[in-house]
Formats: sequence, structure tokens, C-alpha cells
Amino acid sequence: MATLSNLQGNCYQDLINAKYSASRLGSGLGYPAQGLSSVGIRHDDQFYGLEELGMKNLGQIYRNLPVPVLVEHALVRGEGRLATNGALCVETGKYTGRSPKDKFIVEEASSWSNIDWNKFNVPISEAKFQQLYQRVLSYIQGRDLYIFDGYVGADPRYQFGVRVINEFAWQNLFVHQLFLRPTAAELEGHKADFTVISVPGLQADPEVDGIHSEAFVVLHIGKRLVLVGGTHYAGEMKKSVFSLMNYLMPQQDVLPMHGAANIDHHGHTALFFGLSGTGKTTLSADPDRSLIGDDEHGWSAEGIFNFEGGCYAKTIHLSQENEPQIWSAIRFGSILENVAIAPDSRVLDYDDGHLTENTRAAYPLTYIPNCSISGVGGHPKTVIFLTADAFGVLPPISRLTREQAMYHFLSGYTSKLAGTERDITAPQVTFSACFGQCFFPLPATVYAEMLGDRLEQHPETQVYLVNTGWSGGAYGIGKRMSIKHTRAMVSAALNGDLDNVKYTPHPVFQILVPERVPGVPTEILNPRNAWEDAEAYDQQAQELARQFVENFKQFGSVRPEILEAGPIVR
Repeated sequence: MATLSNLQGNCYQDLINAKYSASRLGSGLGYPAQGLSSVGIRHDDQFYGLEELGMKNLGQIYRNLPVPVLVEHALVRGEGRLATNGALCVETGKYTGRSPKDKFIVEEASSWSNIDWNKFNVPISEAKFQQLYQRVLSYIQGRDLYIFDGYVGADPRYQFGVRVINEFAWQNLFVHQLFLRPTAAELEGHKADFTVISVPGLQADPEVDGIHSEAFVVLHIGKRLVLVGGTHYAGEMKKSVFSLMNYLMPQQDVLPMHGAANIDHHGHTALFFGLSGTGKTTLSADPDRSLIGDDEHGWSAEGIFNFEGGCYAKTIHLSQENEPQIWSAIRFGSILENVAIAPDSRVLDYDDGHLTENTRAAYPLTYIPNCSISGVGGHPKTVIFLTADAFGVLPPISRLTREQAMYHFLSGYTSKLAGTERDITAPQVTFSACFGQCFFPLPATVYAEMLGDRLEQHPETQVYLVNTGWSGGAYGIGKRMSIKHTRAMVSAALNGDLDNVKYTPHPVFQILVPERVPGVPTEILNPRNAWEDAEAYDQQAQELARQFVENFKQFGSVRPEILEAGPIVR
């Protein structure tokens, strides 16, 4: 992490000398009396409602600061450095990805019977939550705080107010860019339905606090309150709000989805489901289509809407050629997490993963040139499930029946890629229901049945399974699927080029494999043909099929037609 002493270049020293009083850095960033003194800063009689949360004896409070001011604060506080493209670069220390083993949901009466308690939704007592909360309140005394008040849910009919309270300016910039930003009028009457308090500098005591490590992410659904501590990884804030939405949206007959969405000039919407690292952000950022959002959406009776106002893209091996929209979106106002930066020239190296493979960029949706400003779209014409198959078994693209779609939605198969979570250094085969089970508090079958209902209500919607993983062999033997070919297959699905193509059922997985796709070599469409040893492929396919079947046993109550849509084990 940068410090004031190692911020190189005269521009930083000029900034410090001109804007701030260094003597006040410990208790609050002090602006001169003129100029920016009134921008988002608490007046003596105004606490923005923090006292209702039990917060007192605070330092300076900053609310909804403009992006340039937040960047200035982050630089002066030594929280990061500016890259040559203008992005703010930060390092998150020990935690360079989500820490799912440190996430807890409070046992409380209003939600207890609804939660699918499992290894992802781990209970913590109300007493332990209150103990942690008191530690947070003690920790923030005398400290400066940053508030972002905004919204989640682009459709006003399903919108919630969100408040995020941060100890770091850069994390407040992150949520400012990731959530929906209010107008001046909206800010005046803003009401927080969700509150997130993020204090990365506070480390918990596992023995005393009844948790697993110094890090904690605790959701109190009844209070709609989230505590985040001990971890600097900003994605924890974003995903905590997503988890709350995933609990509440089904109550309003909205299917919450871990997926991206875009729309063409005819108004045809497409959905992209997939876990982190499978290509949601890259494939949904299509220069020929308008991006609705890259990660979190709802499917209501009226159509699709984005939960967020920004994007959070993986940047490892990012290139201008393969991801031109993401490349150009990384500029002033964007945040880069754990991306290597030269200390003197401030040139970025997206191929350097020495800190983590999970390097990230956060930026507002408006940084994508042809984004959908409204954040809404009609019912999808095309749904794409993305998987990165480390076995090299699944076809690069296949069409799914409604029952197969429900089966693969519940399975959520992919390979967990390096860096997405702590201690993951090589791809691992994983199943994550709904393509993000750790974010969904309710039983997975609730969301799967909602998906099935939507597909039944809209029979024109086509569902495809796209493998962005390996071909010609398993990981270490085969090759990663060409992004050029993947884009061609996705484009063919979106443009209707696959509507009248002949399909052949896969002999093991039963999914429908097209005989041709424009712009894609025919020999790679059938994965068995891409292997040098066909018998080795058959053995690998059976092994993967057995893992599918074993994983699916957890959904013992699903309807027989969904079970029958799975792979055939011999």
C-alpha cells in the first residue's frame, strides 16, 4: 500500500501543499475555508443520521463527495497511486478476493425459517453480532468516515436505498461507482433501506467473537445491516448488498440473477449467467450491443433490470485488442485493485499477477460507450450459461431445453479460477447453484423454479450453455477456448443464426450440439473430436457426469423431468 512518503512526483506534493493541512491528516482531511469546504462535509449540527446507528465521538464526516475529491482524499491519505491512465491503484493486502468462510448470517426470528442454512449461509448468534457491532462502534470513535447514499435496483418499482459507511476514501469511491448514484433531489430525501459499515482496519478475535479469522462479513437481514471488517477487498461490500437483494426480490416475484445483460438496437435483451472468471463481463461488453449491466440483475414480470450502476471486471491479461470497452473504461475515476504498477512511471502491467490473479477494475457503467443508461430491458430473447470447464468435456456451445436449463442452473458447474477466492491458485472443479450459491440465502430450488416459470411464460427465449474453458484435453493438456471463437458463437446465438441449425444430442450430457456455427471451425464443436485420444475423452466425460450426479443429490425434491435432463452415467 502506498504511503505519503512514497508517492512519487511533484504533482502529489503540490496537491498536498495546496489542498490540505498535513497536521490534520490524523483527525480529518481539512480543506481551506474557501473552495471545497462545503462539499459533502458535515456541519456541526448535522450527523446524517449516524447517531441513530449508535455512532458518536466521530472525526470528520464526508457524504457523497464528488469523484475528484474522493480521489484526492485517497491520494493524500496514502491509500493508493494514480496510474498513467488516471485510474486509482490500490492494494488490498492479505485478502485479494472474497472470503466466503468468513461470511455469516445472523440467526434472528424474521428470516430464520427462510434461510437455506449450509456451508455458505452460516449462522451467527444475535449476541455475537451485537458484540461485533459494539467493537465497530468503538473502533470508529475519533475517526473520519465517508458516507455514500444511493440506490440498488434500476427499476423504480423494485428499488432500495443503500447507505455505505467507510473508513477509507477509496472504498467510498468504489461504492460510489458501483451502485446507483442519486440526483441532488434524491439525495435530499434519501432513505437507507440497507446499511453497510466497512471498517477494514478492525480485526476481529476469532476466539472472542465466535468467527473463523480476523475478517468478518455479517448480514443481519432483519435489520438490513451488514458489517464488514478485517478485509480490504471491496467486493465484499458489493456482494453483501447482492445477498440482501437475493433474499428480498423473490418476495416481489422478481428472480435475482448473478449474471450480465445487454440489449441490441431492436430491443432484444440477452442474459449471461456465470461465476466469476467465466467471461460475463468480457462477453456482455459487446460494441454492437448496449450493456445493461455486468453482474447483478432482476427478472420481473416487466423484464430485466440492473441492480447496480457500475462494473467490476477482472483485469488479469486484459488487452485492448480482446476487451476494448473494458480497456477504455479504466481511466480517471476508476479503481484498480492489486494491478501491478511501475513505481516511477506509473505504467500498468495487466499480465503481472504476483499479488493475485484476481486483479480487478471498478468503474461506472457510463464509462462503457454504448451502455444502457436506463438499466432496464425487456424479457430476454437469449439466455447464456457460461462455464469454464477444466475437464475439457463440455462442447463450446450447446442449446438447452427448459428442463436442461433448470438442471444446469441448479448445478452451476464451472472451474473456480485462480484468485477469485483466497488460496485458489489453480482451476478447481466446482458446482455453485444458480451460478453463485454463496450469494443466495434462500434454497436454490426457489430460484430455479422461478427461472423455469419465466422460461415457460416466454417460450421464445432460447437457452445456451457456452464453455469458455478448455478444449482438446483437460487443464494442463488442452487449450483455453479462443475468445475469438467464443465471441463468434455467442454472436451466432444472439443473432438467431443458430435457430435453424441441425443439433445432435451429446451422448453423455444430452445437451444439443450444433453441427455448424458461422466463423467457428467445425472440428471444435464436438469436443470428442478435439481430443487426440477419443477413449480418454469418454472416460473424462463419464467422470464429470458422475460428479454432476453426485452433486445433484442435494436437490432430492426436484421434479423427475429435471433429474432426467441431467447426464447419463454408464
